[in-house]
Amino acid sequence: MFNHDGEEGSPPQRQWRLLAVDDDADHRQLVASTFRKTPMIDVATVADGETAVAIAGREPPDVVLLDLSLPGFGGLELLQKLKVVVPRVPIVVVTSTGDGRAAVEAIRLGAYQFLSKPVDPQELMVIVKRAMERTELIAEIESLRHRADGDDPLTARLGTSPPMQLVARQIRQVAGSQFTVLVQGQTGVGKEVVARAIHDLSPRADGPFVAIDCGAIPENLLESELFGHEKGAFSGADRRKEGLLQVAHAGTLLVDEVGNLPPGTQAKLLRVLQERQVLPLGSTMPRKLDARFIFATNVSLEEAAKEGRFRADLFYRLAEFTITVPPLRERGRDVLMLARRFLDEANVELRRAVAGFEEEAAAEILVHSWPGNVRELRNVVRQAVLLTEEFTITGAEMRALLKHARADAPAETRASPTTLREIADAAVEAAERHAILRALQSTNGNKSQAARLLHVDFKTLHLKMRRYGITVSHNADA
Repeated sequence: MFNHDGEEGSPPQRQWRLLAVDDDADHRQLVASTFRKTPMIDVATVADGETAVAIAGREPPDVVLLDLSLPGFGGLELLQKLKVVVPRVPIVVVTSTGDGRAAVEAIRLGAYQFLSKPVDPQELMVIVKRAMERTELIAEIESLRHRADGDDPLTARLGTSPPMQLVARQIRQVAGSQFTVLVQGQTGVGKEVVARAIHDLSPRADGPFVAIDCGAIPENLLESELFGHEKGAFSGADRRKEGLLQVAHAGTLLVDEVGNLPPGTQAKLLRVLQERQVLPLGSTMPRKLDARFIFATNVSLEEAAKEGRFRADLFYRLAEFTITVPPLRERGRDVLMLARRFLDEANVELRRAVAGFEEEAAAEILVHSWPGNVRELRNVVRQAVLLTEEFTITGAEMRALLKHARADAPAETRASPTTLREIADAAVEAAERHAILRALQSTNGNKSQAARLLHVDFKTLHLKMRRYGITVSHNADA
């Protein structure tokens, strides 16, 4: 409930909502007085986490100011709850002086920024206003996405190529069921996008969507993050903590990089899937669990199960329905649709007005192999929008960025091919390069004639020569 903490009379109409959570009455008063003369910011202050969650669910704030030293469930646990209730709202955490570990943990859990007590009112004002600008930016990008989605948001989100239309069809088939879903595909293909689409089309759409990346959390913390713990369950467990399984109650839990789970955690997760109960660390009382499970992996769990690196019984339990997301290079002209969407988003984020891609830049996007998939495409487009000084992104600019991206590619994307698909792609590239070299040799370097021999247009030949680093000592058709 906003406008309830100390202002007299009827307050003016305000645009922004700031929710401050602190059990220190003096600090609540400091926050309220700091923004009292800023009519565009409406402040609500509360002293405990339960009230904060209730208000955030009823009247979502634009920014949350959260003290980490709270009674009851602590500030870090409240941070996790708020990230579920209002996942896109920036949360600025306030820590005691010198409590750097808590600040680092808060940032890891998704906090936007942190302040140390005693808080400087001017610094508080600056950080809150920046956070509100971020909220406004997120709202603009979401509005842009909704306008782009049109009548079929799933197709607009995924693409129109046959492989992605199959993915969209599978999402629609499984969304309304209670099937546990395994989403598999290379790193960066958009597995979380698929998981969110399943959640959004399911009867649980109004519940929380909670994601955990097993590859980003130290092994010794994974069980606590997933299952939660009781106070005193282990050294440092100074308060009770709900696990993400419980946070996802009545919603959907995405467990990403599930292949990274250690054997002991795999066994406990199997029990959760079988019994639909969760037993926090240090507890003897299991708690009922009502959540939809989606698992994601960039490796073959079936092969891992056959080789004994992953529990076979868990694999069959979590793969009740499998969706394979194809790499970006197999999606045809979807890459251009995604590039234009990322360009629009980057324009909003960076306050630019880049109109689009020149024809040659679009062609460069089409012929690039995108080893980093959708994630790489988004990064390249954002860089292009930031760096270009032209009205549209040119072919030369895109070529330079893609050349840099290839040089900076992770070692695993540049290593010798190992999968059947990678071996086939490498063989195709080797055959294309050999055919181009032979055609150029037989035409004495005349690229127009070589293009006719290869039954491709001149521009395609030119781009592939650049891609494979092929040059000729003279240019008879310049």
